[in-house]
Amino acid sequence: METPLILLVILIVAISIFFSSLKIVQEYERGVIFRLGRLLGVKGPGWFFIIPFGIDRYVKVDLRTVTMEVPTQETITRDNVSVKVNAVLYFRVADPTKSVVNVIDFIRATLQISQTTLRSVIGQSDLDDLLSRRDKINESLQQIIDSQTEPWGIKVSSVEVKDVELPQSMQRAMARQAEAEREKRAKIISAEGELMASEKLAQAAHIMGQEKQAIQLRYLQTLSEISVEKNSTIIFPLPIELMGFLSSKFDSSDSSASKPDTEKRGTNEATSSTQRQARKRGKESLPDGEIRE
Repeated sequence: METPLILLVILIVAISIFFSSLKIVQEYERGVIFRLGRLLGVKGPGWFFIIPFGIDRYVKVDLRTVTMEVPTQETITRDNVSVKVNAVLYFRVADPTKSVVNVIDFIRATLQISQTTLRSVIGQSDLDDLLSRRDKINESLQQIIDSQTEPWGIKVSSVEVKDVELPQSMQRAMARQAEAEREKRAKIISAEGELMASEKLAQAAHIMGQEKQAIQLRYLQTLSEISVEKNSTIIFPLPIELMGFLSSKFDSSDSSASKPDTEKRGTNEATSSTQRQARKRGKESLPDGEIRE
């Protein structure tokens, strides 16, 4: 009775030792093995054995890309504008051994270095660069964070500035600037359109001026367009040449009517001047003391 019981106990112990020694890691994981405190190496993916009872210890490391949001950081740009910026960081473990041996918590360490780098890069950039040249800022952040986390076995693949929050006063100023820019473009486009229209109108006037009947055809076309609208009042255009002709006729008749009055007035003035001269000569010819009436 004792022999089968001892065999059963041995079998149970062997099975427990076997399962405690067997380790399985997934395809996206690696196991860093330590034996008696010394680094033994990296194993995986799949299954492998370790010595149980505290002789061997392994640390499982995930190699998949980690997406981490950098909390909002309030900083001042190089042109003294206060902004609030947050970002998104994409990184993965490139060397499992370094990520376990060289740093305690590589995720927390990467987060902290990302926050400080974000504040530093934004402080060295202008607001215009932050808004219009964000790709350069993202590239700068990626290079700096990647170089600082490389001793930890971390590879930073991308850093993207997610949101930029501006003060209300700055938003209103930028809105006014954008509105003024749009008005400027609208006026320039309108002026260019008027210039092109004036050139085309000058060409059309030159062509129509060469043929006298062309303006009459244009009048008739205008009348046909007006009649389509079913208007109760039709304004017939009067040629400018006719107005000039009538004006010249009125000017000539006024000048001819005023010419006789001018001649008559000149004759009267000459007669009165002659009479005054005759009286003066008569007074000089009489003896002293006599006065001719």
